[in-house]
Amino acid sequence: MDFVHIPVLLQETIEGLAIRPDGIYVDGTVGGAGHSYEIASRLTEGGRLIGLDRDPDAVQAATERLRGLPATVVHCNYSQMREALDGLGIAEVDGILMDLGVSSHQLDEAERGFSYHADAPLDMRMSQTGVSAQDIVGTWPEQELARILRDYGEEKFAGKIAANIVKARETEPITRTGQLADIVRASIPQKFRRDKNPCKKTFQAIRIAVNDEFGHLRNGLDAAFECLRPGGRLAVITFHSLEDRIVKQQFAKWCSGCTCPPDFPQCVCGKKPKGTLVVRKPVTACDEELEQNHRSRSAKLRLIERS
Repeated sequence: MDFVHIPVLLQETIEGLAIRPDGIYVDGTVGGAGHSYEIASRLTEGGRLIGLDRDPDAVQAATERLRGLPATVVHCNYSQMREALDGLGIAEVDGILMDLGVSSHQLDEAERGFSYHADAPLDMRMSQTGVSAQDIVGTWPEQELARILRDYGEEKFAGKIAANIVKARETEPITRTGQLADIVRASIPQKFRRDKNPCKKTFQAIRIAVNDEFGHLRNGLDAAFECLRPGGRLAVITFHSLEDRIVKQQFAKWCSGCTCPPDFPQCVCGKKPKGTLVVRKPVTACDEELEQNHRSRSAKLRLIERS
């Protein structure tokens, strides 16, 4: 299967995870196995890689690419990491990667319905099961549509777009990405369409809602951190400010210790930091990578080590 995905921040991620040849590692979003291949190739002394993905296409492609390497690919969401590792008899691991967002394959495969650049069925399901974008656009109330466009897409014209979606579906079902894109363009004033494609925020918001990306991210971060051994590292690559904020805040919570009021003479809560930041600021792509892969422009890598 042609599941192409150019791994972003590859060298920075490998260095940040401090791969040990006898270690156990998890790639929570194995995708086309770009990062996984590099990790597994370094496990030369009894180490093991576990790759997880909710997309059955990714599971098939990664299994093929990692054949012959010390790797196992499991079909599940990274929020189910604990259950997946328990099923393999693994109690704790040395490092975990979570590369968030949409893979190149999902974007480029028009029939998956993620892209507004080509007309295709309105789908957007990473797992290829459950509620689709067509279901959300076709049935959700106007107020709820406006909320997700505003909260997940930071779309300033959320109300207008939502109203026009509801109006349009009263005439005919909205089943194609092209239909949705036309509605969005018609909802945004001309002067705001010049610099960026006006459909980007709406498609992002609906995709996040379809896949419950923020819910799985919060649960997945907790699951991943609990699976790390002391000294193990968690690397997370984000692609937009909303998911990066979730990661940043969770990392900060793990790194905070005492929560007693500042006027207390001594600590009474007894809370200790659970982790330490490996890098204070997120790592971003170098100029060379930016030239070779435009999808790395918004990528941010954050790293934490469990205490």
